[in-house]
Amino acid sequence: MIRQHADRVARWLHRLFEASLVVKGLLATAEAASGLGLLLTPNTVIQGFVAWMTRNELAEDPGDAMAQWVERLAHSFSIGLQHFYALYLLSHGLLKLLMVLLLAARVSWAYPASMAVLAGFILYQLQQWTASGSLPLLALSAFDAVMIALIWREWRALRHSVPG
Repeated sequence: MIRQHADRVARWLHRLFEASLVVKGLLATAEAASGLGLLLTPNTVIQGFVAWMTRNELAEDPGDAMAQWVERLAHSFSIGLQHFYALYLLSHGLLKLLMVLLLAARVSWAYPASMAVLAGFILYQLQQWTASGSLPLLALSAFDAVMIALIWREWRALRHSVPG
């Protein structure tokens, strides 16, 4: 009876690991695509898009705080800053996508490497969180911490199932 329960929990945790890989893979793909989009989109197009999006709102209400904030943000979005975000998102997304693919293929060295990469992301995200107070960064860090625990569990199971 206890063994059946342990087997059910193990299967559930394995499915959770697989589902987290799918979620992480989708987020990594979106992140890399966003970086590529930023890299390939001229800054003037971004500026023009923001101006087009806020024009009607500001014509209707020149004091609209949200529209003014978006315009200020767009004006401070320099080409250098755009390239930084583009390269950051592209490299971050591709690294996570590679990690997901290697874990899905059950490549043994990818388990500790992925845990190290995720720990690095957590440290960076928490440092950014202390500066910004951004709750999404905190949530992302929590998700990455759960991923580390699931990867650790999968790695242990993989090592115990391999003869030698």
